Amino acid sequence: MSTQHEHLGLSIKRVQARHHRSLDRRLNRLGISLVQWNSLREIHRNPEASAHALAEFTFNSDQAFGTLTTRLIRLGFVERESGKGRALHHRLTPHGKQMLDSGYEIYLEFLKIAFSPLSSKERSVLLDLMTKLVERPDDDLS
Repeated sequence: MSTQHEHLGLSIKRVQARHHRSLDRRLNRLGISLVQWNSLREIHRNPEASAHALAEFTFNSDQAFGTLTTRLIRLGFVERESGKGRALHHRLTPHGKQMLDSGYEIYLEFLKIAFSPLSSKERSVLLDLMTKLVERPDDDLS
């Protein structure tokens, strides 16, 4: 038996999965996956963040993020250095920054297309509603 809540949850997940697949295909033309590009974006946005924080920002486990950044280092996109204690800090190389910028062009163009069926007012309402859900304290969901 399907409920309105279930339908809403599945619809959100389907839009997210569709966007992910489409963006991944578009970014692959540059030779990078969406997961890799998103990591470059979060490393750039959060230059002093720990590897653990970056894993959370990129929706990865610590182990998955470590594997991912090792690959980004091998590709010449990221440099890793030791911080205080066992902390690791990451930063983009010039090649990584160039890939981030090239990916942003694709990303922003995709978002225009993806949300074009909605009017400006509908996009604003959707953003307000999604923000309301995202900003809800996690304890309310436990």
